[in-house]
Amino acid sequence: MNKSLVLAALIAAAALAACGKKEEPAPAPAPAAEAPAAAAASAADAAASAADAAKDAAGAAVSDAASAAGAAASAAGAAVGAAADAAGAAANSAAASAADAAGAAANAAADAAKAAADAAKK
Repeated sequence: MNKSLVLAALIAAAALAACGKKEEPAPAPAPAAEAPAAAAASAADAAASAADAAKDAAGAAVSDAASAAGAAASAAGAAVGAAADAAGAAANSAAASAADAAGAAANAAADAAKAAADAAKK
């Protein structure tokens, strides 16, 4: 029994040592890096330059978009005008063809009536 008590005490001591909380030293804080005033001013100048460039690019894009919209509207107007001209020409041509056909039909009817009258006289 004496041996088992010693053995149990050794196992308990080993378990406590293995499971015990091991404290690690806290990491040293990183040294604070101070930005020089010149670097901050340079960054501000770069940001202002970038803003100016973006403003100029946006203005150019708006101008280009307005020009493209004007050109598209002009092209659409020209297409509508051309379509109207083509429709007018087609209508005139159809009217002329119909008039010619009506004239030919009237002549044929007159000829048929004359032939019928001549046949009735005989």
